[in-house]
Amino acid sequence: MLRQTSLLVSLVRLIDHLPWPSAPVQRPRGRPKTYSDRLILKALVVMIIRRLYTAYALLTFLEQEDTVARQLRPLLYEHGRFPTRRTWERRLTALPQHLPGLIGCFGRHLVALLTPWTSHGRAAAVDSTALKTSGGVWHKKNKAQGEIPHTAIDTEAGWSKSGWHGWWYGWKLHLAVSVGSVWIPLAAELTPANVADNTVAPRLLEPLPAEVRYVLGDTHYNDPEVRQLCEQSNRALVATRRGAYPHHDDGVEVRRIFHKLRSQAIEPFNGLFKNIFEWRTQLPVKGLQRSQLLALGAIVIYQLVLLYQHEQHLTPGKGMKPLLRAA
Repeated sequence: MLRQTSLLVSLVRLIDHLPWPSAPVQRPRGRPKTYSDRLILKALVVMIIRRLYTAYALLTFLEQEDTVARQLRPLLYEHGRFPTRRTWERRLTALPQHLPGLIGCFGRHLVALLTPWTSHGRAAAVDSTALKTSGGVWHKKNKAQGEIPHTAIDTEAGWSKSGWHGWWYGWKLHLAVSVGSVWIPLAAELTPANVADNTVAPRLLEPLPAEVRYVLGDTHYNDPEVRQLCEQSNRALVATRRGAYPHHDDGVEVRRIFHKLRSQAIEPFNGLFKNIFEWRTQLPVKGLQRSQLLALGAIVIYQLVLLYQHEQHLTPGKGMKPLLRAA
């Protein structure tokens, strides 16, 4: 009788076949790592898909006499050793600082495989989307006075306002996504909601594939530094201009076309991403580090599913939510 391999196990195994950013020339100070970041990322994929938000919950799941758990346990050994709970906790805490680099590396790999710009202009859309924090909100009056009314409040989050969401308390997920036949996450960062989009934009531009020639953004990205960075990389920044509508300058019609392309890529992707992981209301964790671990880890899972669909000769990006539900 053949033993069926679950999607979760298949996604974890795919991590072994992904390219990895080059190690720094000079090794960081401190003890050498006993376990690789690749192993820790495998555990994070399991945690997010199975909604296990602590190392204790992960280990409890792996101890079950379940078919999937039995298949996963050998994949989380390295050099014949299995990390202790304290090691999992420590390494998961340190992982968020590496996730943006991994997302950029995986995004470039997917662009080479999926060729999203075969029949489209080589453009990437940048934007941020709201993710509310769990627990209560820290009202500005209390924050100014240094008062924390109750312990459920996430004091690391921030306030922001948008025309779509209004005021919200939580985080911004900053994204760069390919505009083409398939939406591929190319770069991602998570910050408190009060961090301006244009200040994070340089970190989104750096990992973009060399093929990108147009960067499409809204008014928040119409910034001299962002424009200069694009020009240095031989890219054109197309961003909405400030001022009363309608605009009458020579480039208005071109910008209108690009803005429509951008809205057809980044905005649906934001909605799809939050719908897949069911985060339309709020994240299930508190704190900047844990929120980064969860949100950026979910972007990696999205990239893994695209790779899985490509290898299984499925249409990349189609039916992702039921696929992950089956995991």
